[in-house]
Amino acid sequence: MVNAVRPRLAGAVTAARPRIVRLTKAVRVGPAHLPRLPLSRTVRSWQYTAGAVTAGLALAVGVVTVAGPWDANGQRTAERDRAAALERSGGADHGGAGTAAGAPLPAPSAAPVLAGLGDATATVDTKKAAPDGKTFSDVLRPLLDAPALGGRRSAAVVDVTTGERLYDFDAGKALTPASTTKIATAVAALSALGPDHRLTTRTALEPDTRELVLVGGGDPTLTAGTRPGGWASLRALAADTAKALGERGIREITLSYDTTLYSGAALHPIGPNDNLAPVSALGADEGRTDGSTSGPAARVSDPAADTAAKFAGFLKGAGITTTSPGPSKASTRAETLATVTSPPLAALVERMLTNSDNDIAEALARHTALAGGESASFAGGARAIATQLRKFGLPLSGASFHDGSGLDRDDRLTADLLTGLLAKAADPDRPGLRPVLTGLPVAGFTGTLSSRYTDGAAGVVRAKTGTLTGVNTLAGTVVDTDGHLLAFAFLASDTTDALQAQSALDTTATALAGCGCR
Repeated sequence: MVNAVRPRLAGAVTAARPRIVRLTKAVRVGPAHLPRLPLSRTVRSWQYTAGAVTAGLALAVGVVTVAGPWDANGQRTAERDRAAALERSGGADHGGAGTAAGAPLPAPSAAPVLAGLGDATATVDTKKAAPDGKTFSDVLRPLLDAPALGGRRSAAVVDVTTGERLYDFDAGKALTPASTTKIATAVAALSALGPDHRLTTRTALEPDTRELVLVGGGDPTLTAGTRPGGWASLRALAADTAKALGERGIREITLSYDTTLYSGAALHPIGPNDNLAPVSALGADEGRTDGSTSGPAARVSDPAADTAAKFAGFLKGAGITTTSPGPSKASTRAETLATVTSPPLAALVERMLTNSDNDIAEALARHTALAGGESASFAGGARAIATQLRKFGLPLSGASFHDGSGLDRDDRLTADLLTGLLAKAADPDRPGLRPVLTGLPVAGFTGTLSSRYTDGAAGVVRAKTGTLTGVNTLAGTVVDTDGHLLAFAFLASDTTDALQAQSALDTTATALAGCGCR
């Protein structure tokens, strides 16, 4: 066993050396690199260093034994392949250029259950003060008072092990959550459908008419690319369909497409937007026109028609001649010829959270609606999310859902609810919710946090970002200097500079990691 682990451990140590060297230099030079604050508001360097070392060792052990190989730059290969959109100031929580075609695709989903650090049932004294006598309020309140965070803000911190509230600043105040809404969407979808649920796209042949219907199953990760990388492939569906038609002696067909699984408006209330394609039960590559796989991009106006046209081209390449495709509905008498399925819902949730993928979020909201007997629309999805969350007994006072992505400025959530959702996702009795935690971006490494925390708590903070014009939010988890897993949520409205607001939130999360408060 030791011999089997040794090569992987050695590789991890070698690959991680650049980051370790940077950390060592930072420690030698002076305190951890935090934005300049008055002395009374500065986190002690020994506290942060101890927290970083403790969490870093735990992270290294977990990665080597569970997650797999690292690349030459010290970044886990799987995490590198998952990394995507960098945040852009203003607009929506998606900024940065998308990944070019042929670039690494997100890695497969992590195992649905991750081993806990230490004894999850151990008793924690949450009343104990930090060694210097500071409380959470002493450390966090001055940072949350930063002018960059605007005129309205709220915050909450919870010990995940005990469920005890450690810090509360207007935690029950409902504010615009932006993309932290996706945490609620993820919990609702996993609760309604389960982490192993898959979405199916199929072709159906109508008897006697030779009409072939491409039936959309609401898979937001369906791809027409040449390298599907584990996602459902439109090309594979066309090849299997052509084979089935050939076996029946059919070389010419009438081609239609069926999008009736969804109902209501396809266009989000924000209107045409590079952050979200028109929502359709049938679409390939999220309707992107530039070959990207994440982040803002120009979208086609009709994803279903565009996908059907591509499908017709693939059939033609396989020797099947089709008519120009148009909308239709597959009858109950139609014979299914071929199918392709998405990865498990756990993988879709992780990709949604890591990349802040609005298209996946809106699809999951509609599937949550279908599972709950609601209409698969924006309104139906919003009602279904709220219905699922009520089952957990969480505080929904003031919460208001209007979509699954958080792009709607009328959405309202509280810090109280967000930390409650994260705590539920960490509950040992609810392993099906674990992708909510494993999908959170890792500070300095993945997704929408890959370019943040480069001089802060990189690898220690995992959090979902949220950005709309005038709104900045952050909700996730940190391991503090005592090794306790904490869930936090910081929401700020009326901000005027997105980058300064993001920096203030990152400083606050970094301080929480190094606080050692009780």
